[in-house]
Order: sequence, then structure tokens, then C-alpha cells
Amino acid sequence: MRLTGGDFLRLAQFIYDACGIRMPPSKKSMLESRLQKRLRALGMDSFSQYCAYLFSPEGQKHEVIGMIDLVTTNKTDFFREPDHFAYLTEHLLPEWVRRHPDGTRPFRVWSAGCSTGEEPYTLAMVLQDFADRCPGFDFRIMATDISTRVLEAGRQAVYREERTATVPLPFKKKFLLRSKDRNEGLVRIIPGLRNKVQFRWLNFTGTDFGIHETFDVIFCRNVIIYFDRATQETLLERFRSYLAVNGHLFLGHSETLSGYNLPLKAVYPTVYRNIR
Repeated sequence: MRLTGGDFLRLAQFIYDACGIRMPPSKKSMLESRLQKRLRALGMDSFSQYCAYLFSPEGQKHEVIGMIDLVTTNKTDFFREPDHFAYLTEHLLPEWVRRHPDGTRPFRVWSAGCSTGEEPYTLAMVLQDFADRCPGFDFRIMATDISTRVLEAGRQAVYREERTATVPLPFKKKFLLRSKDRNEGLVRIIPGLRNKVQFRWLNFTGTDFGIHETFDVIFCRNVIIYFDRATQETLLERFRSYLAVNGHLFLGHSETLSGYNLPLKAVYPTVYRNIR
């Protein structure tokens, strides 16, 4: 089964319209490979047949979410780009506690593009470790993604043991539970941390995020690189609008705000403070 140029253009435009993700010609082989799984599952023998189904009323109702699940990239690791977590612990959290000494509200974090949960659970480990050393400090984490498949994996919070190789040993002992059957090689995040993370579905190109609070920190790392510049600018402004004054936006190390006219001040590599 081969994906023709015409069908690729139709699918690429649909993906862009649905979730803002660019599909340049260099992604054609990747898209073909990933969607072949859906063709086999549906018993179809051509991409033209698949497109006809996808764009039909039935396909729009039943197929779109599964297709988006397949084409989105979900590369993630525990403690990925670890200097960000060090900066959070050593600088931002002590500063926030000084500004909120009464502990009247929790420290609020948004992991935007959370994939299978490694980033929000890394944040939960770091924040809980800080809370254990700072009486009165509390936190909440919202984790969002467009893929229902990865969100369910995040809620389950079960990982292959080798996936946790980057977790510091003290944190492994404190926050991870091994399977009773050691031969399975599985670990699970402890219930206390799972309860701190709320997973929810979110499409960044939607007109209403349904979010009615501001955040002290937003992690949106290695996400905006998949969007075109116009979508990036719109998305970054929306993130800024959800930041509390003096809140911080964390981007991936390959991303930058250079060239964008936003009231965000660089305070550390790919970390920006909301100045209004």
C-alpha cells in the first residue's frame, strides 16, 4: 500500500486543520508507515479508500481521534533536559515560597504536551521532594495532550523499569513501586504522586481551552517546533495569558522566543518570566 502525492496532500492539510501540526513532504514516508496500521485494522487496501472513509461523516465521528493518535510524536523521558528541573528547584521554588509565605494556595504547574506522563511525573517528584523539605508548600499539576492513547498511559503510570534509568536513585526509592513479579520489569508511580497530576485532553488549535486558572509554571517543551510560525505565535500568546505575573514558561532547548513580541523575559536558557 503506497500513499500517493494527492492523498498525502489531503491528509497533510487535514492534520494541519485539525491540530496545527505541519506535515511537509519529508514526512510522507512517516505518515504512510504509521497509517498503514489503520488500513490493516480497517481491512482497507488503499490510502484512497482510507481517505474516503476518514472524510465521511462516519469517519469524522469514529476515526479522527485514532488517526491523530498515530501521527502525533510522543518522544519523552523522565528528567529530560534536567537543568530545567534544577533551575526550578534551586531558584523558582524558593522565590515563590518567599512571595507566598502563608501557603494560601498551591503552586500550579501545566505540562502542555505531556505525552505518556514522564514529564508531569518528573515535575511531581521534584515538587514533592521540595514539599517534604518545606512545610506548608503544596502543588497541583495539569497535564494535557491531544492523544487519548498517551493520556491513558499517563493515568495508568506504569513504565518499563529501563525507562526510569534517568530517575535519581533516591527518587526511585521514594516514588516508584516495583511490580510484585520482578520478571515483568515494571514500575508504577506511587498513588500520592498520581493524585497530584490531572490528565486531560486538549487540542492546542481549539478556540476554547476550557482553562479558568493561571499557572506559576508552564512546561511546553519540544512542542511548538511542530507548528508553523503563525500557529506558534498564537499558541505562545495563549500560554502567556495563562501565566501568573512572574510565572515562568519553559520551552525545549531547540526552541526560542527570538523574534516574538511577547512580554516574556529570558531568565535562563529557554526559560522565560511573564513580566506583566
